[in-house]
Amino acid sequence: MDFKAVVFDAYGTLFDVNSAAEKCKHKIGDKWEAFANFWRTTQLEYTWLRSLMKRHKDFWQITEDSLDKSMNVFNVDTSMKNELLNLYKVLSPYPEVKEVLTDLKKKNLKLAILSNGTPDLINELVSTNNLDAFDDLFSIEAVKIYKPDSKVYNLPVNKYKIQPKEVVFLSANTWDVSGGGNFGYNAVWVNRNNSHFDNLDYKPKKEIKNLKGLLEIV
Repeated sequence: MDFKAVVFDAYGTLFDVNSAAEKCKHKIGDKWEAFANFWRTTQLEYTWLRSLMKRHKDFWQITEDSLDKSMNVFNVDTSMKNELLNLYKVLSPYPEVKEVLTDLKKKNLKLAILSNGTPDLINELVSTNNLDAFDDLFSIEAVKIYKPDSKVYNLPVNKYKIQPKEVVFLSANTWDVSGGGNFGYNAVWVNRNNSHFDNLDYKPKKEIKNLKGLLEIV
């Protein structure tokens, strides 16, 4: 297959969503990881529910709303709220990300992020971590609905005037891989945690443990 674009999910794929809570684990205590996972799960649930209810809020507002609930459930000191939110703006990339992007940039491919995040959030993550390889940063705010709606996955296809099958799409989130795959992408699952895939009418042909495996695909 002659691929023309490589499109990455951001949260959990390029950037470690637990790194904000991890940086505060000395304050949160042993429950920090359970708290981080609950925050992330609630955040995603809110994106899906708001899409279904047609009650859109941007990802930053949803991140704050889901943090409020998570802090309440885990009895985390509310004085930490702003610290945790600020750390979420500068999440750490996974160790292999920069090297893989550098190698991909040598190929004649469009490189992009397709994210639930707002344009400001994505820009800050990319600039803070000096990831300058991307041609485009696509945000769902352009269509005001969250993944896995097909209007989101159409954004790169429309911009580059290519077919979905000419896109390699990478995500660590199984529901996102299914969303992209059902849209027509060559969706690759970045299975960082040795997880099990969902039953959502799509099984990825490729599964990799981290982004280094992408270099064998393209």
